[in-house]
Amino acid sequence: MSLHLELAEWLATEFGPCLDGAPQLMQDALIVSLTNGVRLEVRYAATDAYAFGWCVDGRQLAIDTAPVHADLATRPNHLHGADGGVHADPLTRCGADPKDNLRALIDALLADPLLAAG
Repeated sequence: MSLHLELAEWLATEFGPCLDGAPQLMQDALIVSLTNGVRLEVRYAATDAYAFGWCVDGRQLAIDTAPVHADLATRPNHLHGADGGVHADPLTRCGADPKDNLRALIDALLADPLLAAG
């Protein structure tokens, strides 16, 4: 079973009431719409290679593991904030179970889609 398919089924079970429709499987991504207006794109290649991008109210944020910001404490994972800056990732952990990272992100997005400081 592909990881995205597994995550889609898990999301429907764990976050069903918070989802605005079923998660959509794409060729290399999973699209998730939350009831608070967040549209989340999940790309998971491995536990140390993932990207989450989301938009809400015309603003875009992302977390990814591209190893390009050596100065950040959470390298390689980092947050592209709504302010246009790049910050340490406050939510996910490189190498963690994908469900744990996705749960942390969705819980945070349900509480504050712009992550206040990002």
